[in-house]
Amino acid sequence: MRPLEAARAACESFLPGLLDRLADTPLAELEAPKSPAVSLFQECGGPALVIPKEYGGLGADPLQAMAVTRALASRAPSLSVATTMHHFSVATLFNLAASVQSSGMEWALLEGVAEQRLLVASGFAEGRPGQGILSPTMTARKTEGGYLINGSKKPCSLSHSMDLLTASVALPADDGGTQMAVLLLPRQTEGISVHPFWASQALAGAESDEIRLTDVFVDEQLLMPNTAEAGEIDELQTVGLIWFELLISSCYLGMVSGLVERAVDQRRGSDSERARVLIRLETAAQLLEGVARRVRDAETGNDNLAQALVARYAAQDALGDARDQAVELLGGTAFMSASDVAVIAAASHGIGFHPPSRTTFTAPYLEHVAGRPLRLG
Repeated sequence: MRPLEAARAACESFLPGLLDRLADTPLAELEAPKSPAVSLFQECGGPALVIPKEYGGLGADPLQAMAVTRALASRAPSLSVATTMHHFSVATLFNLAASVQSSGMEWALLEGVAEQRLLVASGFAEGRPGQGILSPTMTARKTEGGYLINGSKKPCSLSHSMDLLTASVALPADDGGTQMAVLLLPRQTEGISVHPFWASQALAGAESDEIRLTDVFVDEQLLMPNTAEAGEIDELQTVGLIWFELLISSCYLGMVSGLVERAVDQRRGSDSERARVLIRLETAAQLLEGVARRVRDAETGNDNLAQALVARYAAQDALGDARDQAVELLGGTAFMSASDVAVIAAASHGIGFHPPSRTTFTAPYLEHVAGRPLRLG
């Protein structure tokens, strides 16, 4: 299938040998809680994928990163989801390299990501019912030289393999309120612990357990305050959210691509049925490629975030159609007897659970199209 083969060629050019090593491992093993996929990803240089070459990375642009993610997801769904959390975190921070460099200690940590193939877990506000996507997951108490941080993030992908943790935190402000900030911490920091959380078999290999911070001391130099006014989205958040929506959607594009490839290669159904499922799949791909091109061209403002979210929801609908059609073409026997089909189909439903939900996006989007900036609480 030409689009998926092109994605695999891009993956091979950046991470030579990784797809072959994944193909040599049964999918059931790749999708298990103690999957070897993350270690294979590190060994092949994956952590440096989106880091610019001037900082020692591989320099994949957004379109290339999307292609690599699609290819990986077609072979190892959990790996694609887990490493997306790493990619969007480092892409965000390196996109704002000048401001991060000025913080000194934080930049020293980031320099090691490419050189030492370190993995960064994301502790932002994903998966918290009733909470906004930008709501801090941690609270802070002022102490001499910095803050004591408490809180947890569940689920948190790469919880067992992470070398660094980035998270949002609510800092006490002088006026009695709070100010959101972003922190970056080494895994070995005293007070960081990992606890069981993920019970589903779907995407079990993404290491999505709970990260808990208990009186973790953070130096003031390791915090980046949010410069936006209350309820607004600052530059760091905007860039990060666009990258996240692009890459997480590309994960599910890859999963569904794997199902569609099986149906097409086995010539299941009629020509018109196979063409229909391919059209729905590539509709999603082209929507996401449009987002990737805008990011590549440094179009990462508030309006672009709204466009990225619209593309994500439209792609989500197209991928749901393509998945259902592909599974139907493959037939009940394949679903019951070939566990790979059931595993990938189950995992592909995850696209609907990533923030922001359609419900929480509705009112902000209607206000945005009426002429106001997009505000995500």
